[in-house]
Amino acid sequence: METKRIIIEDRNHIKDEELKEAASILRSGGLVAFPTETVYGLGGNALDEDAARKIYAAKGRPSDNPLIAHVSCVEEVAPLVKEIPEAGRKLMEAFWPGPLTMIFPKSEKVPYGTTGGLDTVAIRMPDDPVANRLIALAGVPVAAPSANTSGRPSPTTADHVWQDMNGRIEMIIDGGPVGIGVESTIVDVSSAVPSVLRPGAITMEMLAEVLGEVSVDPAILGPLSADVRPKAPGMKYKHYAPKADLTLVEPGTGTERESGAEQVTGAEQKTGADRNTGADPETGLDETQLQAMICKVRELSREKIEAGYKVGVICTDESRGCYTDGEVRSIGARKSQASVAHNLYALLREFDDLGVDYIFSESFPKDHLGQAIMNRLSKAAGYKIVK
Repeated sequence: METKRIIIEDRNHIKDEELKEAASILRSGGLVAFPTETVYGLGGNALDEDAARKIYAAKGRPSDNPLIAHVSCVEEVAPLVKEIPEAGRKLMEAFWPGPLTMIFPKSEKVPYGTTGGLDTVAIRMPDDPVANRLIALAGVPVAAPSANTSGRPSPTTADHVWQDMNGRIEMIIDGGPVGIGVESTIVDVSSAVPSVLRPGAITMEMLAEVLGEVSVDPAILGPLSADVRPKAPGMKYKHYAPKADLTLVEPGTGTERESGAEQVTGAEQKTGADRNTGADPETGLDETQLQAMICKVRELSREKIEAGYKVGVICTDESRGCYTDGEVRSIGARKSQASVAHNLYALLREFDDLGVDYIFSESFPKDHLGQAIMNRLSKAAGYKIVK
């Protein structure tokens, strides 16, 4: 199959002519990759089981992993669901269009091929102008998981999509780099107490402000067992993973210093923490925790390098000067969770291109957007975490 690539010249002034061919492909059961504000999506007609099968085949994705149906306006939701609970209405008013997916009881109109066999359907209204206009022109809800082969880091540029999907789908719409860089928050509003199934840019704090009580699904905290059917994308299987073996290093309790851990000295101490006030208010970590984490990353990296392996290190702008061994890359600034989220997948793909064997990554506080960052890194590492 030949994959056509369409470049959007001006995202703020989209011409329907640029998207009409893509809309026609979607209506006729074909697949089109397109940008959203989160990551690039791989779109197909959500009401067409054959299109859903094509999505699963193109991605190499397990068919029990549900797809998200994307709509262009609130009016397009009603035909897809049995009801819209009050919690769902409140969240629509607060966060749509935007990076929030909600799970509703599905109507008979939505095939089980799209929902992974579940009686619920996941729905999102993207804020990205290219995505929103494409869906409107297609005239059908668009099932659109991330446009990567299953398990790989999600694509945040059209080049990433081309690497994974060239020859597998009919068209890629190149709208430039995405804004957020991690997938949408998923909230199940089909139960009495809304539950977060996947963290994202709409944070727990933001959801609680609107709904009051919000629960967290156990899948956010650790892997699901093999016999559990996932309620939403990204819950069950290893996701977002680079080709290299990735290990996360979390800060310890502060006892490492007393136990004789290697110290970061001199200019290397400039990691953003305030020596006099303990925890940095912007990062949630004190100097001892940062030092211990940095030292452990350096120790693990050196062990693998001395054994003859090529090693990648994920650090931050604040700690970049602390590392001299391996392929060292900053993921962003600790004081800016948005920069870390934005760069996450592109950095994992860069390490793939570099051909590293092992990656050791610093970790991040799990509040606000940090919860989504750590969720993606933990899944990418297969929950391999060193304290």
